[in-house]
Amino acid sequence: MATKRDYYEVLGVNRSATEEEIKTAYRKLAMKYHPDRNQGDKEAEDKFKEVAEAYEVLRDRNKRSMYDRFGHDGLKGGGFGGGFHDPFDIFREVFGGGFGSIFEDFFGGRSERGGRRDQRRGRDLQIRLKLTLEEIAAGVTKQLKIKKLVPCETCSGSGLKAGTQPSSCPQCQGSGEVREVSQSIFGRFVNIASCPRCAGRGTIITDPCTTCRGEGLVHGEDQVEVTVPAGVSEGNYMTVQGKGNSGPNGGPAGDLIVVMEEQSHPFFTRNGNDVVLELNLSFPDVAIGMEIEIPTLEIEGKGKNSKNKMVKISIPAGTQSGKVFRLRGKGIPELNAYRKGDLLVEVRVWTPTKLSTREKELLEELSQSENFQPPKKKGFFEKVKEALNI
Repeated sequence: MATKRDYYEVLGVNRSATEEEIKTAYRKLAMKYHPDRNQGDKEAEDKFKEVAEAYEVLRDRNKRSMYDRFGHDGLKGGGFGGGFHDPFDIFREVFGGGFGSIFEDFFGGRSERGGRRDQRRGRDLQIRLKLTLEEIAAGVTKQLKIKKLVPCETCSGSGLKAGTQPSSCPQCQGSGEVREVSQSIFGRFVNIASCPRCAGRGTIITDPCTTCRGEGLVHGEDQVEVTVPAGVSEGNYMTVQGKGNSGPNGGPAGDLIVVMEEQSHPFFTRNGNDVVLELNLSFPDVAIGMEIEIPTLEIEGKGKNSKNKMVKISIPAGTQSGKVFRLRGKGIPELNAYRKGDLLVEVRVWTPTKLSTREKELLEELSQSENFQPPKKKGFFEKVKEALNI
């Protein structure tokens, strides 16, 4: 499989390019390599697709951020970041509906795609998916119930009343297109766009379905399975193609955008790919030293019996408050990589707030011991004397 070129190199822009600079570069190259302008040129067609793919990633802030951090690998992984749309759809989106047909009069020759009647694509849907740190660390498959627009069962999505047929659109005379001709010093321009009355279908519905009122769509539900890779972060998203709202009158469905949301944890906090656990210990515990079990992000058991796996760590005698113990590889994996973060256990010495009379007496007695006094900082002259053995 051929290695993909850098997207910035494909568009001929630097990595700090603005959205407008990226769009301008795409427009120039898309016009240059459009198949209607390069009939039978397979290399030009491949470059047209490559330019569209690069533009689709770099125009999207989230995809661009993932690409800048991880390159092409950052757009893979369980559908993460989604696939790529039809390059001709992107072309029409940037230049306006039906613009591809300008090649008929300006460049010479009829565009096969320009003559195609547009089918309106369904709208994309966006949902937020809440994930625990345990699910983020391991990856998870979720079954989602989605409320969306689905084809009307009464008319099978046609929008027509039973026993009726659509009528030819009076505005475009059934062609699905309207033309605007303008003259300039460069010659005659013909802009062909989808007919606004029939949305490019060439027909209109005069006897609409009573259930969907001619839209061909009704509100419904769908079950969608998504596999979230390990290592995602708040705000990352996945694109599930074709699982958004169905398109009107048989048009293609939009996409489902699943945005990740990280739930707060009762005892872990996330710091990049590391996780931090604050461990509250009493003064006797840290003074004498001890072994203690702590939870990790790993889950053992299933269903109601599942729980965080525990591991033992040793707290040496004399451990100070704020000391951090590092358990390597017990954190969160890096997205689409083999590296894992660490579990950082930060010791916090807990101070009691209520003491009995006897407890106060014991502490007062202990406080007289030199071992219970914090070490005094040595002054400059003391350090000199010590160094010179005076």
